[in-house]
Amino acid sequence: MSTITSRTFSPELLNLDCAAETDRIVSWMRESVRKDMRKKGAVLGLSGGIDSSVVTALCVRAFGADRVLGIMMPEHDTKDESLTYGQLLADHFHVEAIVENISPMLQGAGCYERRDAAIKQVIPEYEPHWKSKIVLPNLLQEGGYRVFSVVVQTPEGELIKKRLPLSAYQTIVAATNFKQRCRKMMEYYHADRLNYAVPGTPNRLEYDQGFFVKNGDGAADLKPIAHLYKTQVYQLASYLDVPELIQMRPPTTDTYSLEQSQEEFFFAVSYDKLDCCLYGLNHGFSATEVADGIGLPAEQVELVYSDIESKRKAGRYLHMPPQLVEHVSG
Repeated sequence: MSTITSRTFSPELLNLDCAAETDRIVSWMRESVRKDMRKKGAVLGLSGGIDSSVVTALCVRAFGADRVLGIMMPEHDTKDESLTYGQLLADHFHVEAIVENISPMLQGAGCYERRDAAIKQVIPEYEPHWKSKIVLPNLLQEGGYRVFSVVVQTPEGELIKKRLPLSAYQTIVAATNFKQRCRKMMEYYHADRLNYAVPGTPNRLEYDQGFFVKNGDGAADLKPIAHLYKTQVYQLASYLDVPELIQMRPPTTDTYSLEQSQEEFFFAVSYDKLDCCLYGLNHGFSATEVADGIGLPAEQVELVYSDIESKRKAGRYLHMPPQLVEHVSG
């Protein structure tokens, strides 16, 4: 990849022509869903987050509010505010919204029991009614080698943090992945019932870095914002009149019972800095050029570049379709 030397890096390189981009996406969605898939509308989960909110707004423009169904799918660990924000969005865009509590499905699959058993291996005093999450150390503060830890909170508010061995980490992630897979099952139930398509909601950071569950939130019939950097999603949110409360809401995973940022769980740095690093890497800017443009030391940008490439390698499997012995055509 050649290095760009004729221009200076700036976060402004990520600025969108929001009107033109909205028209382009909406036109593509109509073509894909109505002509190619022969579907009548869209079903998607409403988490109250920025990505699903922008995709909802795009669906309304593409198909009309009466052809969009939003589903809120709380479970045992879901924050009350997620339902509040999801309903706010549905009311704002006049979209029908229903609630499907997936806790019984998760309990039947042993989601909570398997997760709690893995945590208890590391923190023996842990009890199922305690709150918990898993976290990574900050890449820029602690260097390139990062290992997950589990954090639990007692009913008295005491926090206990222990480093996770690989087997316990993998079991916790495998158990919590039931949540994304059960939600997607519910979306496709309603999509099949209505002859609707299921849009996915990953932005470019999530899609590129593999921040999704295969056959869970990674499953979709179309992914309208997978080419957009997170900061560009926020630009579209403003243009599409997504409620300001949702635009101001910090990105979270909403997977664990303790509050958890996306940086704690997966990403190396805040999304605005990571956007710039990913854009810079994609367009041939050196770490020094990006560092000068965003106010980070060059060695820190180098760490982020390395982390991006590492996640791309680890997440390659997530993008792979089922493998075949030989090509099969219809």
